[in-house]
Amino acid sequence: MNRVVVMGVLLVLFCVGWVQLVPVVEEESSRTEEPVNVLFVALDDLRPELGCYGSDLAITPHFDAFAKEAYLFERAVCAVPVCGASRASVMTGLRPNGSRFRTFSSRADEDAPDVPTMGAWFKSNGYFTASNGKIFHKNQDSKESWSEKPWRPERDFRDYQNPDNIAVAAAQGHGPATERGQTSAVYADDLTLAKTLDDLERLAKMEQPFFLGVGFFKPHLPFCAPQRFWDLHNPDSIGLAENRYAPLHAPEAAMHSFGELRAYQDIPKDVNQDVPDSMQVVLRHGYQACVSYVDHLFGQLIQKLEETGMADNTLVVVWGDHGWQLGEHSLWAKHCNFQTSLKVPLLLRLPGQKSGQRVAPMVELTDLYPTICAIAGLDAPEHLQGTDLELDMSEFGDASNRVTFSKFHGGETVTTERYSYTEFRQKKSGELRGLMLFDLSTDPDENSNVASSSEYSGVRMSLSLKLDSLRQLTKGL
Repeated sequence: MNRVVVMGVLLVLFCVGWVQLVPVVEEESSRTEEPVNVLFVALDDLRPELGCYGSDLAITPHFDAFAKEAYLFERAVCAVPVCGASRASVMTGLRPNGSRFRTFSSRADEDAPDVPTMGAWFKSNGYFTASNGKIFHKNQDSKESWSEKPWRPERDFRDYQNPDNIAVAAAQGHGPATERGQTSAVYADDLTLAKTLDDLERLAKMEQPFFLGVGFFKPHLPFCAPQRFWDLHNPDSIGLAENRYAPLHAPEAAMHSFGELRAYQDIPKDVNQDVPDSMQVVLRHGYQACVSYVDHLFGQLIQKLEETGMADNTLVVVWGDHGWQLGEHSLWAKHCNFQTSLKVPLLLRLPGQKSGQRVAPMVELTDLYPTICAIAGLDAPEHLQGTDLELDMSEFGDASNRVTFSKFHGGETVTTERYSYTEFRQKKSGELRGLMLFDLSTDPDENSNVASSSEYSGVRMSLSLKLDSLRQLTKGL
């Protein structure tokens, strides 16, 4: 299929420091513009733990190489730090509120049945749409979004390959939190990759543009990866998190007992017992191994896109559904309002783009839906609550005033260039249970809550008003 090369150029608004993404079609009267394909790559539980994001521990050559040709958003945050809710928010373009997108099992077709998902919108605009692996948390969620039955390997994320671990998981529901698989081990994500490589060959022969969602399970627990990816990392250099304590003056509502991790066979079940230091190192090592493993899979995916000749006419989107605690603040997993659980990797490579650009201002994952529509040349549906990142951000004024909204149960957070502010409220009464305010310019790791400091009283009041404004906006749909 002949492809028109679509180039991306930057318009730098020097007065605000914001970068516009403007796809420009090469002008040539003898050519006809063709639709842009979309390769939409979702990564489960991946925080910005990549070399291209400055991680000293990550070994991610394929993501790093991709970033050199893409827009890398340095401060992207999720709407909800839990799988199902975050994905439903991304795919509908809606922020969470008190009645939608609340838990790991949230479904778009139940919480927002009257709005078209991203897949459904592209399908209605003439695209062939397909889902491989984990795009929605529940594979049958919004299944009408896809032109064919959504595909997922029969194995789920608790995919052990070692016989002893398989036996333990069968008997107890969960096996160990980590596994060092044999070199020849084939995990669920390998199957998702194989299916996707075949699909790219098939799609290259079609005249219809495509929207192909590819969702990898890793680095979700359990941290299972072939031994060679464990061997890439020296556990002695990984060590422990530096801030293994609750932030000073943190409200009780900010903390949790990381039940997701404690469900695994080799993790203490007593909520008053911390994970032993030696096990913490193993877990952190396992996370890095899984990140390197999924990097390897991603490299093969991008290579196949190049081999099929479709790279110059395909928008590639790479995103994580939320962050993850690796012992920071004595927490594990997600399920909290700290930046470690809210910040995500987000990279966009425009069709034909060959040079990368780092984008500093805050963005939300809810911005993806309108942005992808704009790059593909589609009108966006009216219900979207995110912002098309091609715009000059005039809605928010100066880019330094860009505010993002995140919610987890009773905790609602606004994040700005300098601050992270959270209000914790009782679900039924709305009574305030606690506040958190972190000055990220002096305390980027959020170790000291200054919500009660008189020095920050004006900041607290201003951010509370911004939070209330965004809270009201989420009730609009």
